[in-house]
Amino acid sequence: MSGHSKWSQIKRQKGVTDVRRGALFTKLSREIIVAAKQGGGDPDANFRLRLAVQKAREANMPADNIERAIKKATGGADGAELQEVTYEGYGPGGVAIMVDGLTDNRNRTVAEIRSAFSRGGGNLGESGSVAWQFENRGVVTVNAAAHDPEVITLAAIDAGAEDFEVEDGAVEIYTDPSSLEVVRKAVLDAGFEVTSAELSMVAKTPMHLAGAEATQVLKMLDRLEELDDVQRVYSNAEFPDDVLAAFSA
Repeated sequence: MSGHSKWSQIKRQKGVTDVRRGALFTKLSREIIVAAKQGGGDPDANFRLRLAVQKAREANMPADNIERAIKKATGGADGAELQEVTYEGYGPGGVAIMVDGLTDNRNRTVAEIRSAFSRGGGNLGESGSVAWQFENRGVVTVNAAAHDPEVITLAAIDAGAEDFEVEDGAVEIYTDPSSLEVVRKAVLDAGFEVTSAELSMVAKTPMHLAGAEATQVLKMLDRLEELDDVQRVYSNAEFPDDVLAAFSA
């Protein structure tokens, strides 16, 4: 399991404070609004919206909030001004970082992201500067605490999964983006618990970090993820277990 994916998993397990939960719900609502505007308000016919709704449910977002976001999008009000943006840059030690956002003010967003990079000991790069180090993949994470990981992976492979990693009671399954929903459903139908399913930018070659540098990168990623306009942060960083444990304590 990649270091940053592992960090995200630890944060999901720890939960969030009420303040962070409110910020998370705002981000999830934005994603639902943009997805519904682009492909319509029916999750069964709109794959991106279906993923957004699934992610909102995984975060225990109230059903009323989800419905309200869809109605805002399909009713033509609110959210129309949101634009999708992607920024690339480098963290400490040359770690590659990609940031996806939704914003109604590009100048504000880029200024906040540039500041987060600088404060973290990195720098914002040009478009394309690090994107070549990542590939678009579907990622399904399955709780393997009560199951044989090999049985889970076999069910996923039969459904079209391309690769997988097993660590800390979880199986992370990698698919072609077009196969994500098929694999997710197959794993669910086989009786296993899917803790998340999403499209992600996965690093082709992870960069292994240690000590103070690893902690510095974690702080930078956390700072970026906390920005209101940021939806997702990807990196090629691989963190040692002891650093992750200390940072998330």
